[in-house]
Amino acid sequence: MPRLLIVAHAPSPNTLRLRESAERGARHPDIENVEVTVKPPLEAGPEDVLGCDAILLGTTENLGYMSGALKDFFDRSYYPVLEEKQGLPCALYIRAGRDGTGTRRAVEGIVTGLRWKWVQEPLTLRGEWQEAFVDQVEELGMAMAAGLESGIL
Repeated sequence: MPRLLIVAHAPSPNTLRLRESAERGARHPDIENVEVTVKPPLEAGPEDVLGCDAILLGTTENLGYMSGALKDFFDRSYYPVLEEKQGLPCALYIRAGRDGTGTRRAVEGIVTGLRWKWVQEPLTLRGEWQEAFVDQVEELGMAMAAGLESGIL
């Protein structure tokens, strides 16, 4: 059974809602044959990446960069997964109070180094909180899981 790993930083009630919506989408009742694992970045590590078939990343924009927790995840996982997980399908959502550009560039640089494959452009949720963010992240989680189940990813 294909495995989707969701690694998302959720330091606030709204970002926790985003992580939960990603999981809800990935566990949609119509998607029956995908195993979903959800972890905060400080609890996820290389063994989780080595055991997955696709990864969905979520981060806040912190001082124009990814969260320290997601950076820590990459620091601990980069070299242990570098050779074995080339081509890993990945997606990203960013909760950005401003524009998210620096955050996106930073994550894209690491993903490029890992040679992972983007399944879509990073989703940047900009500005003041909007309820629509929850639906957008849920759709992203559902698309990732459906893509795994159908063999597209």
